[in-house]
Amino acid sequence: MLYQRLYSDQLTFFQKIRRFDIWLILSVLALGAIGVAAMYSSDGGEFSYYTTSHIIRFSVFFSMMLVLSFVKIRFWHSLGYIFYFIVILLLIYAYLYGITVSGSQRWIDLYFINLQPSELMKIAIIICFAKYYHRVQINSVNNFRNLLIPIIILILPIMLVLSQPDLGTSILIALSGLLVIWLSGVSIKYFVYSSLCLIITAPFVISFLKPYQKLRILTFFDPERDPLGAGYQIIQSKIAVGSGGLSGKGFLKGTQSYLEFLPEKHTDFIFTLFSEEFGFVGSVALLIVYSIMIYRIIIIGSICRSFFGKLYCYGFGSAIFIYIVVNMSMVLGLLPIVGSPLPIMSYGGSSMLATMLGLSIVMSSKIYSRQIIN
Repeated sequence: MLYQRLYSDQLTFFQKIRRFDIWLILSVLALGAIGVAAMYSSDGGEFSYYTTSHIIRFSVFFSMMLVLSFVKIRFWHSLGYIFYFIVILLLIYAYLYGITVSGSQRWIDLYFINLQPSELMKIAIIICFAKYYHRVQINSVNNFRNLLIPIIILILPIMLVLSQPDLGTSILIALSGLLVIWLSGVSIKYFVYSSLCLIITAPFVISFLKPYQKLRILTFFDPERDPLGAGYQIIQSKIAVGSGGLSGKGFLKGTQSYLEFLPEKHTDFIFTLFSEEFGFVGSVALLIVYSIMIYRIIIIGSICRSFFGKLYCYGFGSAIFIYIVVNMSMVLGLLPIVGSPLPIMSYGGSSMLATMLGLSIVMSSKIYSRQIIN
């Protein structure tokens, strides 16, 4: 019965295989290969810890994505609220008993991986909202009740992530949720009013930030105020990107990375390392690969017959776009440093797990695009 509920359909196994989106799979594999090459470079041209771990994680989670793609889209719809509450419980557990690293208590030790529940919440909030708005009539989406409930659903994980503290991830969760709310048909005027309220209350909100978070904001406006301290990361990052020039210095020839000037070059600043070695041309090529992946996600959403599948794909594709923009803007000095990994490329098991899980639901939407969810 469980197998029938999860996997069975009128399509045969080979028909489902033929419904896989090849361009989406190829773009994910290309990003995985680029990520492995960048990780190999960050390890100094050796298959050391970060490289081998990244290869293993990508292989495992990519295989997981392919297997979960066969799960019917109806199952993911039924799991929407359950998955959200499970991740909420994980966030509470991380707050109470999680591992503390660099002053943040946001990881759960599962022995084979240090799970960061806040990364899973980026996906959980999209699934939850897609399920919620699936049953809401378009003419009642702007009702007070249908505005209040999603805001409560969104605020709860944001407050839990802020308490870790993790301002960057909480902002990304908020953006992911607000994107789905906007895509569901909520009037733009509510976002304008909210933005005005945020601007007015900004000084009050800033007063609650941690000292290091305030320092990051001040450093964003003037990195030279502390070039050997808070401004060191962004200054070195911009030097590395600029030194790459048009075609880059060549693979394994990045001076900023090899001389250890680049901090966190295997995680948040992986794009800096890549840009230094492959330059503007390589960066544009990387953006093209990401664009293909996002384009295919949006196309899959457009062919789904269920509103849940459409809204999820549109929301997930938009969220991936936001993560890429935030990460690249951060390392270029266009945004404050918020600790946002680059999808698939950056080192990090939780980020990779969340991205591949999200992609598996997208692929499920493609395979079962003709299913109607009541």
